Amino acid sequence: MKVISVKFKENGRAYYFDPGEFQVKEGDFVIVTTARGTECGEVVRGPHEVPGFSREVKPVIRVADAVDVRRMRQNRADVQRAFQICEQRIAAHDLKMKLVDAEYTLDRSKLVFYFTADNRVDFRELVKDLAAQFHTRIELRQIGVRDESKMLGGLGLCGQPFCCSRFLKNFQPVSIKMAKEQGLSLNPAKISGACGRLMCCLAYEQKSYEYLNSITPTPGSIVRTPDGEGTVLEVNVVAGTLKVRSNVEILAPRVYKREECVYLRGGKRVPKAPDPEQD
Repeated sequence: MKVISVKFKENGRAYYFDPGEFQVKEGDFVIVTTARGTECGEVVRGPHEVPGFSREVKPVIRVADAVDVRRMRQNRADVQRAFQICEQRIAAHDLKMKLVDAEYTLDRSKLVFYFTADNRVDFRELVKDLAAQFHTRIELRQIGVRDESKMLGGLGLCGQPFCCSRFLKNFQPVSIKMAKEQGLSLNPAKISGACGRLMCCLAYEQKSYEYLNSITPTPGSIVRTPDGEGTVLEVNVVAGTLKVRSNVEILAPRVYKREECVYLRGGKRVPKAPDPEQD
């Protein structure tokens, strides 16, 4: 089965749809049905096969015409005013919530507002107020801080645009253990993204670090080197080097390659992890 990838926002994720008999290519606009209603989206990748993908996908209703595209762009322009009005009404109701984004469905049958909040918010009166203002169905959706960063975009500590707004489809679990195993500073300011959560990129090389740590003797281990037995003082798992102090002679510590050293005893043994290159 061939599918097409469709985006509804510049920084949004792409969704799969069945093109059916329609001849669509990258850059075209199509009309589809989503959980939010009828929407117009841009095809960011033409018909292609996705290995291992077996879920049912919704079909394309039709290829968008000039009227659909003009209506979509008008909705995006009008939603900016709706955003400002909603912020004013939130302040008037004194609600502890931060408005993040807003969007109309193509037929303007629904206006969705996205917000973040530390706690649950009773926004029933706000919904009534907005419905009277815009004369359409109002929906408020609470999202997390990571979703906020994905929607708004920005630059990370690396100087590159956020991974979540560029190519990440789903958020992966990230733990402080990953930072420890990669030898990174545990200073929250250095390992946290703009969203305040641990950076998603910590998970990218985790399998490689797990494998390298499993084949590298830890500090305190006794190893056999070309110059005799010694105690490991420092390790660099990425470079594959060990700084070893000889136990036989009073010599200055020397740096050896990992392949030159044979683990004997001591230290903390880590179960050998599978080689990520073989996955």
